[in-house]
Amino acid sequence: MTQIYMDMVATGGMPEMVFEYILKQNGLDPQKDLSIDQSIDFGSTAAAFAGDDSADFTVEFEPSATALEKEGTGHVVASLGVESGYVPYTSYSAKTSYLKEYPDVIQKFTNGLQMGMEFVREHTPEEIAQVIAPQFPETDMETLTTIVKRYHEQDTWKENLIFEKESFELLQDILEDAGELSRRMPYEKLVTVEYAEKAAE
Repeated sequence: MTQIYMDMVATGGMPEMVFEYILKQNGLDPQKDLSIDQSIDFGSTAAAFAGDDSADFTVEFEPSATALEKEGTGHVVASLGVESGYVPYTSYSAKTSYLKEYPDVIQKFTNGLQMGMEFVREHTPEEIAQVIAPQFPETDMETLTTIVKRYHEQDTWKENLIFEKESFELLQDILEDAGELSRRMPYEKLVTVEYAEKAAE
């Protein structure tokens, strides 16, 4: 049976839910067709994978995935982000009362994020790596550039911050499939895109 390492997460952790959703979409049963080891601390799965011949695959965040390749102990074979589609992995939430009282703050915040999206779209991986390097002091420039190139080639970054209904429904599909969602919610009730649309103009 195929052995896969994943970081230690509570039942329903987002990385595993996305991973298992992709497996099921490709005809694999996560409970019957493979063995997922969740006993390893976050941040230690790459080292465990490199030092243990019993695991066939590991699910890694960057820079761990690229580090395994550089060390010659692993190869990136697929991107969960590519395989799953645009999962709204990061979103910003605010109370309705805050939106009503401080719409200018929300708009400025959203405009700032949109500027970041535009910077990524308009600059090379090398330039982006230079800018983000201070946030990753433990990662060398070559590795950072490789990661940014990979994200660029995979179309990881959207052009704007608009949270489309299709992505919202995909998120609910994943949560429902994992048994973590008892009732679906209407997109219109939870999502507002007016600030993102204005920022993208």
